Amino acid sequence: MSTEIEKVKCLIIGSGPAGYTAAIYAARANMNPVLYQGTQPGGQLTTTNEVENFPGYPEGVTGPEMMIQLQSQAQRFDADVRDGWVTRVDFSGDVHKVWVNDTKEIHCETVIISTGASAKYLGLESEQKYLKLGGGVSACAVCDGFFYKGQEVVIVGAGDSACEEAHYLSKLCKKVTMLVRRDKFRASRIMEARVRNTDNIEILLNTQTVEVLGDGQVVTGVRVKHNDTKEEKDIPATGFFAAIGHKPNTDIFKDYLSLDETGYIINEPGTSKTNVAGVFVSGDAADHVYRQAVTAAGTGCMAALDAERYLAAKE
Repeated sequence: MSTEIEKVKCLIIGSGPAGYTAAIYAARANMNPVLYQGTQPGGQLTTTNEVENFPGYPEGVTGPEMMIQLQSQAQRFDADVRDGWVTRVDFSGDVHKVWVNDTKEIHCETVIISTGASAKYLGLESEQKYLKLGGGVSACAVCDGFFYKGQEVVIVGAGDSACEEAHYLSKLCKKVTMLVRRDKFRASRIMEARVRNTDNIEILLNTQTVEVLGDGQVVTGVRVKHNDTKEEKDIPATGFFAAIGHKPNTDIFKDYLSLDETGYIINEPGTSKTNVAGVFVSGDAADHVYRQAVTAAGTGCMAALDAERYLAAKE
C-alpha cells in the first residue's frame, strides 16, 4: 500500500460530459485538475451508438467518439486524466481525503463529483446482448427515440418516468407497447391517464419480458408472458426501452453528503454545492429529472466555476 499522500487543488471523480467539462473549465482556471475516469471511462454515453441531440454536431456523433473528443479537449488544457476509480472518501475534516483503488491517498482542496447514474435493466441475456451491440435496446427514450420514428417499439416500466417516456415515444413511433409487470401502475394517476388516453400506446398489465428477439444484429421483437395465464406471445418491435429507473453511483459518499431517498446527491438550488464546503456535484449523480449529456455538461461547468470561487474566497 502506498504511504505517499498526493495533494491536489481540484479532484474530479468520474468522467462523461460532466466530468470532462468540469476538467476543461478547471484547467483553464489554472486549478490543475486531476480527473479519475472511474469504472466506465466516458460514462453512459460510451454505450450509446449515435448522439444526435448534442449541440455542435450537425451530422451526429457516436457516444465513444464524443467522449474521446471531450477528453482530448480537457487534456489540451493540461487536465490530468487518469485511469482508476475512487473507492473511499473522508469528508469529515477540513481536508477532503480520497482513496483511489483502495491504495493511493489524495488530499484535495476541492472535489467535483461526476460519478453519474447507472440505468437499470432487466438483466436478460438477450437484452444485454443487443444493448452491447447497439442494436435496439435503450434506457433513454429522449436520447434514442428519434431512431425509431415510424416504427413499433416496446417499453417496460410502470412509474411516472416510464409513462413519460412512453408518451414521448408515442409522438415518434407508429405503435408503443407498454409492459407493466403487475396488475396496476406505480405512476401517478395523471401520468397513467396520459398513456391510457394515447391511441397508439397499448398497455399490457401483468406481463413480463421473457426474451428480446433479434436477428443477431438488431432487435426484431419481444417475447412476453402473462403472469396469470402463463401464455407467451411475440410482439414485433425494432426497439426495446427499459424504463425501470436509474441508480446514482453515490454509495461511497452516503456517510458525508446529503442524499435523497433514491441516492441522488442533494445540491444547493441553483448551484453545484453540496452540504460539505468545497465538495461539488455535477451531472446525473444529482440529476434525476433531465439526465441528458448537454445538461450534464452544463452542470460540469457550474461545478468548476463554483470550485474556483470557493478557492478564491479562501485566499
